[in-house]
Amino acid sequence: MVIDFHTHCFPDKIAEGAIAKLAYASGGLRPYTDGTLGGLRQSMAKDGVDLSVVLSIATNAHQQASVNDFAASINNGEDIVAFGSVYPDSENALDELERIKALGLKGVKLHPDYQGFSVDDPKMKPIYRKISALGLICVFHAGLDYGFAPPYGGMPENMKTAVGWFDTPVVAAHWGGINCGEGVLQHLCGIDNLYFDTSFGYSTMPRYYAESILEKQGADKLLFGTDTPWHSPGLEWRLLDALGLSDIEREKIACGNAKKLLRI
Repeated sequence: MVIDFHTHCFPDKIAEGAIAKLAYASGGLRPYTDGTLGGLRQSMAKDGVDLSVVLSIATNAHQQASVNDFAASINNGEDIVAFGSVYPDSENALDELERIKALGLKGVKLHPDYQGFSVDDPKMKPIYRKISALGLICVFHAGLDYGFAPPYGGMPENMKTAVGWFDTPVVAAHWGGINCGEGVLQHLCGIDNLYFDTSFGYSTMPRYYAESILEKQGADKLLFGTDTPWHSPGLEWRLLDALGLSDIEREKIACGNAKKLLRI
């Protein structure tokens, strides 16, 4: 079984525009799907993915309810597990977290650059504590983002502080941080409730750092991920297959760790 812990898709009516806007902002990145749920499922079938975790991001206060309604509408628990999102500066962010829980969603995605915060800003503590109290998983975009100029809000040294404010599992995406191998090794590897997903690692995470992170973090705390539509499952397995994984390590990363986190 393969679980992709980091994917994205959009409602059909906005997918084309959203993908075009994001691709342009990121310097012309080529998407591997059309950004729809159907496109995601086609990619899953092509590359042997059984279940995808779909991560949405509320980029403003007015959007968060519709983002979470879409997540709930595709969250079937069979081939799709969808996470919700809240906009941190929304006056009803904490109430929306309650609604995310009530909708049956198992986690929350936060993106410091799209949402305009630093992960270690004390203003985020009430949100993190609420996420923990509700028993939700929190996935952060981590490291650089090709669509934004520095400074970035989810760098390893900031993430180390933020993770300490959670009692529930936290996932730092992109091997703990895009283009942040040294910082991940120094600040993040070995933290008890912190996982990394492998999304967008191919061609951005040097093999040396991937090997070092695997050794220091351990296969028990790595989750297979792609960042579909921006990378494909086949690409991410190229990097993982270059690391000399044992069968046990491969199974943990491919699905075992995700099944435990998602309780499936």
